Amino acid sequence: MNVGQMMLIVVGMAVVTYLPRLLPVFILEKLSLSPAFGRWLNSIPYAALGALIFPGILSIDAANPWIGLIGGAVACLFAILRLPILVIIIGSIFAVWLSRFWL
Repeated sequence: MNVGQMMLIVVGMAVVTYLPRLLPVFILEKLSLSPAFGRWLNSIPYAALGALIFPGILSIDAANPWIGLIGGAVACLFAILRLPILVIIIGSIFAVWLSRFWL
């Protein structure tokens, strides 16, 4: 595979992944949504993040799932305290790192 083909594949993948994200913006911009439907749409990112993140939390260490749960709990606590996202990430990584020594 030469460089031209590789670039064509990368550009094609970018278009295919960007289009489904861009089209709803133009479609929903012209619609007026009910407040209940708007609240439901706003909750989808949190539900999707939970579905993506929680299995990863449990599978950090198969022998000891408490390590991932401690990191997840620290991240939740920092998020509740409304700390910046970088602090949440670094704090949860540090908690996982520390809990590997204790557990």
